[in-house]
Amino acid sequence: MRADMEAVVAGGGIAGLASAVALARAGWRVTVLERAAELGEVGAGVALARNGIAALHALGVDVEAEEIGVPTRAGGTFDRTGRPILPIADDVEGVTMRGVHRARLHGVLLAHARSLDVEIVTGASVTAAVPGAPGGDRALVTTADGTTRSAHLLVAADGVRSAVRAAVAGGPLPAYSGYSSWRAVLRRRLEVPVLTQYWGPHAEVGTMPVGPELTYWYGYVRMPAGTRILDERAAARDRFQGWAPEIGEIIDATPPEAVLRHDVLHLPGGMRRYAVGRVVAVGDAAHAMLPTMGQGVATALEDGICVGRLVGEPVAAGARLADTLARYDAERRPRCAAIARAARASALIGSHLGPALQGVRNGLMRRTPSGAVSRGADAVMGWEPPPAV
Repeated sequence: MRADMEAVVAGGGIAGLASAVALARAGWRVTVLERAAELGEVGAGVALARNGIAALHALGVDVEAEEIGVPTRAGGTFDRTGRPILPIADDVEGVTMRGVHRARLHGVLLAHARSLDVEIVTGASVTAAVPGAPGGDRALVTTADGTTRSAHLLVAADGVRSAVRAAVAGGPLPAYSGYSSWRAVLRRRLEVPVLTQYWGPHAEVGTMPVGPELTYWYGYVRMPAGTRILDERAAARDRFQGWAPEIGEIIDATPPEAVLRHDVLHLPGGMRRYAVGRVVAVGDAAHAMLPTMGQGVATALEDGICVGRLVGEPVAAGARLADTLARYDAERRPRCAAIARAARASALIGSHLGPALQGVRNGLMRRTPSGAVSRGADAVMGWEPPPAV
């Protein structure tokens, strides 16, 4: 291992661990700083599309292993009563995915990081960072206990409220989407084990298998920021009263303590540059987007393997850090910005649409061939990792 290949990753979530694994495989000495006292993820599901699966394979993760969920596919979109808007037939190609429990995905990445001797430091909340300069000063990162670490590469993977981004780039600032999201996983087998989405005025509900006997559901609704609710399950049940009966049945079957909710923040426009000095940004720290394309986790995994393939491996082979960071920015920023724009467009015609235009939207979409969904998805889901150096 070369003396100039020490990386610090700020954030021990999925983007941070993916980056750590990719850099460690490239021969870097890696330390992960995680603000939480214990590493872990929430009880929620992920619809991991083909691009996310490709990134996991490149990271060396056995995606077909049972702990990485179950194979499934997009089953289409329905209105609030359960009437089809844009159903997707079984034989439509390109819409396969894997239903994954977020905590299990995180656990697998963590196990890989530890097997590669990545140092994990918990309770390490980042309070300050200095970007340094490629070919010059190292990057510096300081945690709440006063410890300052230096690094040849600092990975900003500390989420939408990234302290590293704020320190080295200033913006953009997180914005509230106007929507909050309930999420839960329960022990239940779906009768039709596919990703099914329901659209109504200013709301969306989805269900999906994330294990042989596990179902994930979410409810994404317009709500004032910071709303306090004593009984989240009851509130979700009330909000979706009168929707398709299977939605109410799944909510009723969910243990109250399993229902989580968070306000959805995003970064309008994303960072202007994903690399500043010796800092490279990944995941929500770089491009937190609306969840309406289901690409948050997949693009975080893409970022992680690209940090390894576009930065870590070339530097290990003798390339200049400045050149590799410029290439990472040039490849990742346009793609993620385009996906974020698509997510906003999807929101405008989907879950963010008000009651007046529901019928018009539904009528137009019912005339759309389901095969068009596959063709439209290829630009996003057909991504492949850059080749190894």
